[in-house]
Amino acid sequence: MRAKLFFTEAFRSIAANLSTSVAAVMTVLIGMFLLGLFIALGSWVISWTNHVKKDLVVNVYFCTELTCGKEATQQQINALNIRLDQNPDIKSYKFVSKEDAWKEMKERFPELTAETVRNPLPPSFEVIPKDADQVQLIAASLQEPLPAGVETVKYGEKKAERVLQVATIIGGIFLVGSVILLVASTILIANTIRLSIFSRRREIEVMKLVGASNWFVRAPFMLEGLLCGLAGSILAVILLLLAKEFALPGIMGRIESPGDIKAWSFSIVALILVGMSLLVGAAGSGITLRRFLRI
Repeated sequence: MRAKLFFTEAFRSIAANLSTSVAAVMTVLIGMFLLGLFIALGSWVISWTNHVKKDLVVNVYFCTELTCGKEATQQQINALNIRLDQNPDIKSYKFVSKEDAWKEMKERFPELTAETVRNPLPPSFEVIPKDADQVQLIAASLQEPLPAGVETVKYGEKKAERVLQVATIIGGIFLVGSVILLVASTILIANTIRLSIFSRRREIEVMKLVGASNWFVRAPFMLEGLLCGLAGSILAVILLLLAKEFALPGIMGRIESPGDIKAWSFSIVALILVGMSLLVGAAGSGITLRRFLRI
């Protein structure tokens, strides 16, 4: 019975301040729609950066007669193998012999190797870090000091820096944009609740005089904020669903990407938007009630 009363009061307040309530719902709609796009695009780009990060490896090249005047010995290769095995930052590593490197080179660049008689490629270790951010640290640990029998250590310095910078920038843009959208939605819902309180201040005073508790007075306003947030998120989910069904196929049809690059599923994004809208509604109501409902 009490819950029915709270919902009745909340709907009555929304109807009494319809224009402001609609503005709040539209703000949440726009904010949640853009947030949904941010989440979908951000998760796809993060998946892409994770895919690219898999290519960030450290290559340790051993000496050959052409580069150092003598070949690296098996003992030197075994010593480096032990050193790599003891490094906690390394996920895995693979030894690539001269023969394997030459075979791969002939498969990838047959026109360059067709007239080459002697195999000029060195044996090497291909080292994969646990975290792509550690690629520079692993390379530095293998360069200082340079292990015996090793000619050089390379990790695609420029590529690694670009990939890591892009990942950092994307993460920062996603975070800042999401915060701005949530704050804007929260502020407008707070203003809606504030107008409702001002329009009903005499009624609230009477309720307090007859012994109504603070939570009894506040519950309809809390519900009002939650309903505005929920309505905005539902409309945003509907718009995103339409965009997914009609606009996304045309866009993705022009983008070639590996199968492991995927955005979060639509159901997860929809649940996040509904949850965030309820939090925004509760936050907007809570801020206003705490500041303006001191009766």
